[in-house]
Amino acid sequence: MDVELYVYDLSQGLARQMSRSFLGIQIDAVYHTALVFEGIEYFFGAGIQQTYPGATHHGRPMEVIPMGRTDLPMDVILEYLDSLRQVYTRESYDLFTHNCNNFTNDFAMFLVGKGIPDHITSLPQTVLNTPFGQMLKPQLDNAMRGITQAPVADAAVPRNGMNGIRGSHSQPVNNSHHVNGNSGLPTGQVHYATTLSKLDALLKSARNSCAVIFFTSATCPPCKLVYPAYDELAAEAGDKAVLIKVDLSEAYEIGSKYQVRVTPTFMSFLKGEKESEWVGASESQLRGSVRMLIQMAHPPHPHTNLRLRTLQRRHKTVTYAKVPPLDKLIGKMGTRGTDPAVTALKDFVRTREVSGASDAPLPSLPSITSLIKSMQNGPPEMLFPMIDLLRCASVDPRISGYLVAEQSHSTLAQILSKPQELGEACPYSLRIVTLQLACNLFTSTLAPQLLQDYFCTLLLQLITSSLLDTSHAPVRVAAASLAFNMTALNHLRRLDEEQDLMAESSQVELMASLVETISNEKESKDSIRGLLTAVGLLAYGAPRDGELLELCTAVGAKEVVGAKKTFSEDLKELVIEVEQVLS
Repeated sequence: MDVELYVYDLSQGLARQMSRSFLGIQIDAVYHTALVFEGIEYFFGAGIQQTYPGATHHGRPMEVIPMGRTDLPMDVILEYLDSLRQVYTRESYDLFTHNCNNFTNDFAMFLVGKGIPDHITSLPQTVLNTPFGQMLKPQLDNAMRGITQAPVADAAVPRNGMNGIRGSHSQPVNNSHHVNGNSGLPTGQVHYATTLSKLDALLKSARNSCAVIFFTSATCPPCKLVYPAYDELAAEAGDKAVLIKVDLSEAYEIGSKYQVRVTPTFMSFLKGEKESEWVGASESQLRGSVRMLIQMAHPPHPHTNLRLRTLQRRHKTVTYAKVPPLDKLIGKMGTRGTDPAVTALKDFVRTREVSGASDAPLPSLPSITSLIKSMQNGPPEMLFPMIDLLRCASVDPRISGYLVAEQSHSTLAQILSKPQELGEACPYSLRIVTLQLACNLFTSTLAPQLLQDYFCTLLLQLITSSLLDTSHAPVRVAAASLAFNMTALNHLRRLDEEQDLMAESSQVELMASLVETISNEKESKDSIRGLLTAVGLLAYGAPRDGELLELCTAVGAKEVVGAKKTFSEDLKELVIEVEQVLS
């Protein structure tokens, strides 16, 4: 899709006329910018806002600049946009240091791999470099807030199903209609069948779960009384059931086959077989019957009946945010340390550490990733400080999200595969900062991509090879932390009763490595804690007849875990919890 930059002049021409008199320098405009794609304009003011292009109180843009094209999926873009909301809040807006142009610059870098024109982003500092600019800064900031943070008129807020943000509050739109990955059908809504073939296809899609057919007709007033309840039940069921409506005044063939004589009639199906049939417009009977059917099709996992303080809660991911002495770190890079991309990244890390994310505009991320790629064939000792610097920066979701969503994923692929490529020749320092960087990637809302396909394979290889390092306990701790982050994210899906992010084969591979390392670990309590928790999170809620729990039985995982009761009194409760989910 094409991405455009809309450029506005907040001064409506006054800056061009009066700036030299007030500031002693000529400025052409007080720039406000927004990014436009897919018929929506995105900008920062009262939080991240959206509108139809050119429909804000700023009027028509003074200039429209083509920024290029992006092939990123819309759901990935909206996930990243959601992560920017942590940085671009209504309260954080500052006309000079954290404004709409900082937002569009960050967002454009993610979308098209380049920022907006420098003369726009550098204007605030140009003004502040003048004596009157510094003097008038508070007054200008306060005076402009009514303009920069004005709400978007309701008529200008898109209502066409965009589900990233809405209105001036930039809250996610609640959309319960999703697509079932197995059947390809939309879920959370009632399906209409007018032909026998359509009905058969709908029932076939529910052969592993359940379905309900509501036989109605246009001349049935009682039927209409339970329409709202039936719609609510469909939304509540999500992908756990297929709720179908058949209008017998149109679908004669269906009525004949199922011998329906009266409306409303309901038929339920469990695992492809007819379960029950009832008639009448009783809302309580309808709700009770459908909910019971869903419970029969999807009985709660036995683990939900246990009392597990650690394994039944949501976990925050482990991050490595400590910043080392930056000048000393960069000094280890030799002449590479003088590269402008390194300087920009160092300044970003330092500013973010001292002043917070809102005061730290993004450096040129394409320049940084290009530099990292060019260093891959150099000495590993020179690569380590660059990866460590990137590790410090990646606690910011803007950077971790950019790395995860980068076109072709080439930067992360090279970084994550380097320790495996070097094997035993990989320096300890490079391996541990690579593990720590991988942990920090989970700060992004795009982290679910890390548990799928290519990324998941790279992470598993990094974890497995690192857990075999018997000489460096910190490496094993970092590898256990990465395993924890992966399993904690997958565990969230099970708590929400959604499909796993990790393929079962990947879970099996990770579990085998974790159990073996627990058996061999004799030194590090932190390593054992991370490993045990990762095993517990993997096993909790796993399919009872699946390969994962079969592996656990085959390798004696419960016995291996139980043997660690005497390792440390602090770990005893955790060991008992993990034993229970392995039983």
